[in-house]
Amino acid sequence: MRYYFAIILVSVSGWVQAALKCDADLQYGVVVNENHVRVQKHSRTLYQINQHQQLIVQGHWIELPAPQQQQLTEFAEGLHYSIPKVIVLATEGVELAISTVEQVYSGLIGQRSDGYDRLQDALWRVRRKVQGKFIHANLNNYIGPRSLENVDAIVEQGFESEIEQAFSTSLGGILSAVGGIASEGNDNLDERVAALAKRLERMGQKIAPQADTLRKQAEWFCNEVKRLDGIEEQLRRQVPELRPYDLIITEN
Repeated sequence: MRYYFAIILVSVSGWVQAALKCDADLQYGVVVNENHVRVQKHSRTLYQINQHQQLIVQGHWIELPAPQQQQLTEFAEGLHYSIPKVIVLATEGVELAISTVEQVYSGLIGQRSDGYDRLQDALWRVRRKVQGKFIHANLNNYIGPRSLENVDAIVEQGFESEIEQAFSTSLGGILSAVGGIASEGNDNLDERVAALAKRLERMGQKIAPQADTLRKQAEWFCNEVKRLDGIEEQLRRQVPELRPYDLIITEN
Protein backbone atom coordinates (compact mmCIF):
# COMPACT_ATOMS: atom_id res chain seq x y z
CA MET A 1 0.00 0.00 0.00
CA ARG A 2 2.73 2.46 0.92
CA TYR A 3 4.50 1.71 -2.37
CA TYR A 4 1.52 2.86 -4.41
CA PHE A 5 0.93 5.85 -2.18
CA ALA A 6 4.59 6.78 -2.59
CA ILE A 7 4.15 6.84 -6.37
CA ILE A 8 1.27 9.27 -5.99
CA LEU A 9 2.99 11.40 -3.37
CA VAL A 10 6.28 11.74 -5.22
CA SER A 11 4.50 12.61 -8.45
CA VAL A 12 2.34 15.26 -6.80
CA SER A 13 4.95 16.92 -4.60
CA GLY A 14 7.67 16.82 -7.23
CA TRP A 15 5.75 19.16 -9.53
CA VAL A 16 5.60 21.96 -6.96
CA GLN A 17 8.35 21.31 -4.44
CA ALA A 18 11.09 23.12 -6.34
CA ALA A 19 9.03 26.28 -6.31
CA LEU A 20 9.02 26.29 -2.50
CA LYS A 21 12.70 25.78 -1.73
CA CYS A 22 15.17 28.49 -0.81
CA ASP A 23 18.57 28.25 0.87
CA ALA A 24 18.06 31.62 2.57
CA ASP A 25 15.84 32.46 5.50
CA LEU A 26 14.81 35.14 7.98
CA GLN A 27 15.87 34.86 11.60
CA TYR A 28 13.18 37.30 12.74
CA GLY A 29 9.71 38.28 11.64
CA VAL A 30 9.39 41.15 9.15
CA VAL A 31 6.44 43.51 8.70
CA VAL A 32 6.36 45.67 5.57
CA ASN A 33 3.86 48.35 4.65
CA GLU A 34 3.84 51.57 2.66
CA ASN A 35 5.58 53.59 5.38
CA HIS A 36 8.05 51.33 7.12
CA VAL A 37 9.86 48.04 7.54
CA ARG A 38 9.77 46.49 11.02
CA VAL A 39 11.97 43.64 12.22
CA GLN A 40 10.34 41.81 15.13
CA LYS A 41 11.04 39.09 17.65
CA HIS A 42 8.05 37.70 19.57
CA SER A 43 5.95 40.71 18.47
CA ARG A 44 8.56 43.13 19.86
CA THR A 45 10.13 45.54 17.36
CA LEU A 46 13.93 45.24 17.30
CA TYR A 47 14.44 47.93 14.71
CA GLN A 48 12.40 49.88 12.20
CA ILE A 49 13.15 51.73 8.97
CA ASN A 50 10.74 54.58 8.21
CA GLN A 51 10.21 55.83 4.65
CA HIS A 52 13.29 53.80 3.59
CA GLN A 53 15.49 56.38 5.34
CA GLN A 54 15.08 56.73 9.10
CA LEU A 55 16.58 53.98 11.28
CA ILE A 56 15.04 53.41 14.71
CA VAL A 57 16.75 50.76 16.90
CA GLN A 58 15.08 49.82 20.19
CA GLY A 59 13.16 53.09 20.08
CA HIS A 60 16.22 55.28 19.39
CA TRP A 61 16.80 57.21 16.17
CA ILE A 62 20.21 56.39 14.70
CA GLU A 63 21.83 59.02 12.48
CA LEU A 64 23.97 57.53 9.73
CA PRO A 65 26.76 58.84 7.51
CA ALA A 66 25.86 59.22 3.84
CA PRO A 67 27.33 55.85 2.65
CA GLN A 68 25.46 53.86 5.33
CA GLN A 69 22.32 55.91 4.71
CA GLN A 70 22.43 54.86 1.07
CA GLN A 71 22.89 51.21 2.06
CA LEU A 72 19.99 51.45 4.51
CA THR A 73 17.73 52.86 1.80
CA GLU A 74 18.73 50.11 -0.63
CA PHE A 75 18.15 47.46 2.04
CA ALA A 76 14.71 48.83 2.98
CA GLU A 77 13.63 49.22 -0.64
CA GLY A 78 14.67 45.63 -1.37
CA LEU A 79 12.65 44.27 1.56
CA HIS A 80 9.70 46.48 0.68
CA TYR A 81 9.65 45.11 -2.87
CA SER A 82 10.41 41.44 -2.22
CA ILE A 83 8.46 40.58 0.95
CA PRO A 84 4.98 41.00 -0.62
CA LYS A 85 6.11 38.98 -3.64
CA VAL A 86 7.32 36.01 -1.60
CA ILE A 87 4.01 35.97 0.30
CA VAL A 88 2.22 35.58 -3.03
CA LEU A 89 4.79 32.99 -4.13
CA ALA A 90 4.37 30.84 -1.01
CA THR A 91 0.59 31.08 -1.11
CA GLU A 92 0.33 30.20 -4.81
CA GLY A 93 2.84 27.37 -4.48
CA VAL A 94 0.97 25.71 -1.64
CA GLU A 95 -2.39 26.24 -3.35
CA LEU A 96 -1.02 24.54 -6.46
CA ALA A 97 0.11 21.58 -4.36
CA ILE A 98 -3.22 21.37 -2.58
CA SER A 99 -5.21 21.61 -5.81
CA THR A 100 -3.11 18.85 -7.35
CA VAL A 101 -3.61 16.52 -4.39
CA GLU A 102 -7.35 17.13 -4.53
CA GLN A 103 -7.45 16.28 -8.23
CA VAL A 104 -5.45 13.08 -7.73
CA TYR A 105 -7.61 11.94 -4.83
CA SER A 106 -10.86 12.77 -6.62
CA GLY A 107 -9.69 10.91 -9.71
CA LEU A 108 -8.66 7.82 -7.77
CA ILE A 109 -11.20 7.53 -5.00
CA GLY A 110 -13.87 10.18 -5.57
CA GLN A 111 -15.36 12.86 -3.36
CA ARG A 112 -18.00 10.74 -1.66
CA SER A 113 -15.64 8.63 0.42
CA ASP A 114 -14.99 9.14 4.12
CA GLY A 115 -11.35 9.67 3.27
CA TYR A 116 -12.18 12.72 1.16
CA ASP A 117 -13.47 14.58 4.21
CA ARG A 118 -10.29 13.70 6.10
CA LEU A 119 -8.25 14.85 3.13
CA GLN A 120 -10.04 18.21 3.14
CA ASP A 121 -9.30 18.60 6.85
CA ALA A 122 -5.63 17.78 6.27
CA LEU A 123 -5.35 20.23 3.39
CA TRP A 124 -7.06 22.91 5.46
CA ARG A 125 -4.44 22.42 8.22
CA VAL A 126 -1.60 22.69 5.71
CA ARG A 127 -3.13 25.85 4.25
CA ARG A 128 -3.62 27.40 7.69
CA LYS A 129 -0.03 26.70 8.71
CA VAL A 130 1.28 28.47 5.64
CA GLN A 131 -1.16 31.35 6.04
CA GLY A 132 0.06 31.77 9.61
CA LYS A 133 3.62 32.28 8.35
CA PHE A 134 2.88 34.44 5.31
CA ILE A 135 0.29 37.13 6.07
CA HIS A 136 -1.17 39.98 4.04
CA ALA A 137 -3.73 41.99 6.00
CA ASN A 138 -4.71 45.65 6.41
CA LEU A 139 -1.98 46.83 4.01
CA ASN A 140 0.65 44.99 6.07
CA ASN A 141 2.77 42.14 4.72
CA TYR A 142 4.27 39.81 7.32
CA ILE A 143 6.66 36.87 7.11
CA GLY A 144 7.39 34.92 10.27
CA PRO A 145 10.85 33.78 11.35
CA ARG A 146 12.21 30.66 9.62
CA SER A 147 9.25 30.73 7.24
CA LEU A 148 11.22 30.33 4.00
CA GLU A 149 12.99 27.24 5.28
CA ASN A 150 9.95 25.73 6.95
CA VAL A 151 7.41 26.04 4.15
CA ASP A 152 8.84 22.81 2.69
CA ALA A 153 8.55 21.10 6.07
CA ILE A 154 4.96 22.28 6.48
CA VAL A 155 3.94 20.89 3.10
CA GLU A 156 5.96 17.67 3.37
CA GLN A 157 4.73 16.89 6.89
CA GLY A 158 1.15 17.56 5.83
CA PHE A 159 1.43 15.38 2.74
CA GLU A 160 3.37 12.58 4.39
CA SER A 161 1.30 12.23 7.56
CA GLU A 162 -2.10 13.92 7.52
CA ILE A 163 -2.78 13.41 3.83
CA GLU A 164 -1.43 9.86 3.87
CA GLN A 165 -4.00 8.98 6.51
CA ALA A 166 -6.74 10.20 4.21
CA PHE A 167 -5.41 8.16 1.29
CA SER A 168 -4.76 4.98 3.24
CA THR A 169 -8.07 4.58 5.04
CA SER A 170 -7.79 0.87 4.40
CA LEU A 171 -5.81 -1.50 2.24
CA GLY A 172 -8.97 -2.50 0.39
CA GLY A 173 -9.83 1.13 -0.29
CA ILE A 174 -6.48 1.85 -1.87
CA LEU A 175 -6.63 -1.30 -3.96
CA SER A 176 -10.09 -0.33 -5.14
CA ALA A 177 -8.86 3.16 -5.90
CA VAL A 178 -6.37 1.86 -8.42
CA GLY A 179 -9.00 -0.25 -10.11
CA GLY A 180 -9.77 -3.42 -8.19
CA ILE A 181 -6.21 -4.68 -8.27
CA ALA A 182 -6.74 -7.10 -5.40
CA SER A 183 -9.04 -9.38 -7.35
CA GLU A 184 -7.46 -9.17 -10.80
CA GLY A 185 -3.98 -10.59 -10.32
CA ASN A 186 -0.40 -9.38 -10.61
CA ASP A 187 -0.47 -9.04 -14.41
CA ASN A 188 -3.32 -6.59 -14.19
CA LEU A 189 -1.55 -4.84 -11.33
CA ASP A 190 1.21 -3.69 -13.67
CA GLU A 191 -1.34 -2.45 -16.19
CA ARG A 192 -3.25 -0.51 -13.54
CA VAL A 193 -0.10 1.10 -12.16
CA ALA A 194 0.99 2.03 -15.69
CA ALA A 195 -2.42 3.59 -16.37
CA LEU A 196 -2.22 5.50 -13.11
CA ALA A 197 1.27 6.74 -13.99
CA LYS A 198 -0.01 8.04 -17.34
CA ARG A 199 -2.83 9.90 -15.65
CA LEU A 200 -0.40 11.52 -13.24
CA GLU A 201 1.92 12.38 -16.12
CA ARG A 202 -0.91 14.14 -17.96
CA MET A 203 -1.77 16.06 -14.84
CA GLY A 204 1.87 17.05 -14.44
CA GLN A 205 1.95 18.37 -17.99
CA LYS A 206 -1.19 20.39 -17.31
CA ILE A 207 0.20 22.20 -14.27
CA ALA A 208 3.81 22.38 -15.49
CA PRO A 209 3.58 25.96 -16.86
CA GLN A 210 2.31 27.34 -13.56
CA ALA A 211 4.87 25.34 -11.58
CA ASP A 212 7.64 26.58 -13.87
CA THR A 213 6.57 30.18 -13.31
CA LEU A 214 6.67 29.64 -9.55
CA ARG A 215 10.15 28.12 -9.79
CA LYS A 216 11.43 31.13 -11.71
CA GLN A 217 9.90 33.50 -9.18
CA ALA A 218 11.43 31.52 -6.33
CA GLU A 219 14.84 31.63 -8.00
CA TRP A 220 14.58 35.41 -8.40
CA PHE A 221 13.54 35.83 -4.78
CA CYS A 222 16.36 33.66 -3.43
CA ASN A 223 18.91 35.65 -5.43
CA GLU A 224 17.38 38.91 -4.20
CA VAL A 225 17.50 37.77 -0.57
CA LYS A 226 21.17 36.85 -0.96
CA ARG A 227 21.86 40.28 -2.42
CA LEU A 228 20.09 41.93 0.50
CA ASP A 229 22.04 39.73 2.90
CA GLY A 230 25.25 41.23 1.52
CA ILE A 231 23.94 44.76 2.11
CA GLU A 232 22.79 43.82 5.60
CA GLU A 233 26.20 42.43 6.52
CA GLN A 234 27.86 45.67 5.44
CA LEU A 235 25.42 47.65 7.59
CA ARG A 236 25.98 45.39 10.59
CA ARG A 237 29.73 45.83 10.32
CA GLN A 238 29.48 49.61 10.09
CA VAL A 239 26.49 50.38 12.34
CA PRO A 240 27.09 49.04 15.88
CA GLU A 241 23.42 49.30 16.82
CA LEU A 242 22.50 46.78 14.09
CA ARG A 243 25.26 44.31 14.91
CA PRO A 244 23.18 42.13 17.27
CA TYR A 245 20.45 41.61 14.67
CA ASP A 246 21.24 39.24 11.81
CA LEU A 247 17.94 39.22 9.95
CA ILE A 248 18.89 37.31 6.79
CA ILE A 249 20.77 34.03 7.05
CA THR A 250 22.02 32.14 4.02
CA GLU A 251 23.74 28.82 3.45
CA ASN A 252 27.28 28.97 2.12
